[in-house]
Amino acid sequence: MRLHSGFTLIEVLIALFIMVLLAGWAVQSYQHAVVKGKRAEGRAALMTLMQQQERYYSVHTRYLAFSSDEQEGQVHGMLWFSGSSSLTSSYEINAQACDEDGIGHCIRLIALPGTVRVNANYRDSRCGILSINSRGEKTADADDCW
Repeated sequence: MRLHSGFTLIEVLIALFIMVLLAGWAVQSYQHAVVKGKRAEGRAALMTLMQQQERYYSVHTRYLAFSSDEQEGQVHGMLWFSGSSSLTSSYEINAQACDEDGIGHCIRLIALPGTVRVNANYRDSRCGILSINSRGEKTADADDCW
């Protein structure tokens, strides 16, 4: 009687199946961590811009509206993108008056994920658009995004 050493086809397939499951889980976890990191980038940019808006308000007694279409926001040191450059940023940021009040009383900062002016490949299907206003109200599409 001869003893064969090696693995059977079933054993190899089971091992391959387990490796595919683990790889799929790892890729999904990595992608989730990347989205959370970019979302943190957007929140940090909004908080920094809100501090800049409050400093601007203390000097000029009004807030400064801006968007990516205008150059005025960059002149006052307020960037319309969330990262270190517009090409690598995940969020485009706009500042506008709150719906019920004028620009002298309330400002709303809106972070739009993955537009054509920033990294268009970025998507945050869970939280979507992040926003904060000068009253401290924070909004997003899901409850625990802030």
